[in-house]
Amino acid sequence: MAQLGFLGLGIMGYPMARHLLGAGHHVALWSHTASKAAELAAQGAGLACETPRQVAENADIIFLCVGDTEMSSQVTLGQNGLIEGLKPGAIVADCSTVSPAYVRQAATALAAKGAHFLDAPVTGSKPGAEGATLTFMVGGDEKIYEKVKPLMEIMGKKLYYCGGTGLGLHAKLTQNLILSNLLQAFNEGMVLATKAGVAPELMLDILDNSAAKSGLVAFKAPYVLRRDFSTNFSVRWMHKDIGLMLESANELQIPLPLTALTQQMFRVAMAEGSADEDICSTIKVLEKIAGVEVRSSSKKL
Repeated sequence: MAQLGFLGLGIMGYPMARHLLGAGHHVALWSHTASKAAELAAQGAGLACETPRQVAENADIIFLCVGDTEMSSQVTLGQNGLIEGLKPGAIVADCSTVSPAYVRQAATALAAKGAHFLDAPVTGSKPGAEGATLTFMVGGDEKIYEKVKPLMEIMGKKLYYCGGTGLGLHAKLTQNLILSNLLQAFNEGMVLATKAGVAPELMLDILDNSAAKSGLVAFKAPYVLRRDFSTNFSVRWMHKDIGLMLESANELQIPLPLTALTQQMFRVAMAEGSADEDICSTIKVLEKIAGVEVRSSSKKL
């Protein structure tokens, strides 16, 4: 069995690490909340570690899934970070959604220590992490990716090798760019239809049988109609991702006008107290303005 490490045991990382333990691997675990690492370690051949450095000292391949670029940089390159304990030839696969510019820096820093780095962001939200059906988008050395691929297959269903360092993140940010703008279009359309008097269930049926059909809408709409905004992917973290999209666009000198507007709507949602709710809760911003609520009249949803 492989000697693995996993850092970040939040809504995504905890089930991902649990799948690795369930496959029989030895997994060194670290979380800002120490009790999570201890709890998970007891479910298999796990070791609860006090620092990221200790994880590196006990693992050959390390995954991390943390909230943002600053967190990733701190646990990877900071004091008592992975870089201080990495074994020669070790591999770090960062599954977080972070800045492409940062991962190029991290890859260079780890290479100087004789270690390897992959940017390997995931999509699938909480259900994908729990059901081991995540999609991985990977950037870095393809030979290193091939070594890690069997472990990713324990946690996910679809794996895409996207090219050199940073390209996994560019693919993930593009996917989330389209997703967030689709969500904003859904919010606007449903509020408009409801305000005009079209029943939300009827409008959804029309959308589902038209060229506007969307997997995102099909998945999120029932949550909106039953007013269930429990978190699969929070407004806070999507807002962070939109910022990364705009940062990358600035670096590449590409205008993203729709995305800039969507960022502002997410920012309003956060200001109104929805930061830690699911992204589908952003519809409440327009509902408040319009004085309507997109709600089902049926109890079956």
